[in-house]
Amino acid sequence: MTHTPAPLTEAADLSRTPVDITAVLDHLVAEADTAAPTSIGFPGAVDLDHREVMARLGHRLWNNIGDPTDTGGTPHTRVLEQAVIAWLADTLHMPADDRWGYVTTGGTEGNLSALHAARRRLPTARIYYSTAAHYSIPKIIEMLGARGVVVNAGADGEMDYDHLALRVRRHRRWPAIVVATAGTTMTEAVDDTTRIRAVLDAVEVPGRHVHVDAALSGIPLALDGRLRLDDGSGIGSIAVSGHKFLGVPTPCGVVLIRESLRREGAPVTYTATLDTTVTGSRCGLAAALLWHAIATHGREGHRWRVSEARRLAAYTVDKLTAIGWPAWRHPHAFTVVLPTPPAAVRAKWLLATDADVSHLICMPGVTQGQIDAFVADLTDATAPAGGPDPGHPYLPRSIPRPRRTSSPTAGVGTP
Repeated sequence: MTHTPAPLTEAADLSRTPVDITAVLDHLVAEADTAAPTSIGFPGAVDLDHREVMARLGHRLWNNIGDPTDTGGTPHTRVLEQAVIAWLADTLHMPADDRWGYVTTGGTEGNLSALHAARRRLPTARIYYSTAAHYSIPKIIEMLGARGVVVNAGADGEMDYDHLALRVRRHRRWPAIVVATAGTTMTEAVDDTTRIRAVLDAVEVPGRHVHVDAALSGIPLALDGRLRLDDGSGIGSIAVSGHKFLGVPTPCGVVLIRESLRREGAPVTYTATLDTTVTGSRCGLAAALLWHAIATHGREGHRWRVSEARRLAAYTVDKLTAIGWPAWRHPHAFTVVLPTPPAAVRAKWLLATDADVSHLICMPGVTQGQIDAFVADLTDATAPAGGPDPGHPYLPRSIPRPRRTSSPTAGVGTP
């Protein structure tokens, strides 16, 4: 059987002459525009307008090579990068004399940078992470040649601290690097760093580092004051995403590491910079886009975006529950967890699905109209059955309600 290439594949084939560049770009834009109204399963805010930055800076290379404090090379946007780092560190209450960071390509690079710094200081450490941690964590552990230790997570996605204690006691002879998650992929659960610290205190491991993978929920929780990197937090590093809550139109993020916990970089003579980052050359346009997103709205504007997204998530839970389709969310979360809808609904709506459970995310820019349309399609697809199988494993009676904690660093509390 002869395979017929898709029109875009043919048009984009660089062996063909001439290439219709306009047609390819038009196709990509039209495809994205068509998908946008039903793309509610993955975390990218769509309410911010970045066109001014793209129009004014997008025609040239902005290379923030080296450390954000370096001055070599041109053109670059390191001043804007430094402003972004300072804003995030201030929002997280990170000590002014014990902070360092840079704009990354995203959460994965942020995790890699932080865990690499932690392992250079604690080379024999075991790295603990939960079954709900991001898929980048075991990959990074393999890249570092480190020993990983998997810890159970509860049905709601939060780390099982009793199991963490059991695992740490078993490996008590070695230092411990613990990866906590602030916003797990499927349920947006937040691990309690106070309880993690209590486990490490009780076992008395010979060295420790707590890293928070906060790609999804870090900025909203920091704006709440629930996620803090002050001296009492016991957190050594954090990674956040820039293309999720801030909706930057290119994958990016920020990593913050305590200055006291990392080594200085080596000088690179021909670039007049310090080699302190994972990638060396770094996207200065991403730093400018992050700066623009923050500057345009400020803390109060972004707090309003957080509250509106949570309001819509609560509305979504109520609407789904009202049609007999059980759904739930952590109190702080934009993420709504539900039994996996029928195939006809999934064919139209882009949801994140893992076997019997799916989620949608009410990121800023998702509208009540989109939620109403999704619920209407789900209602139509399930009539006259009226809902999922009563034995479905994700019915509320069989899922523990999200656990509450009073810890200011846990990020789980009343929104």
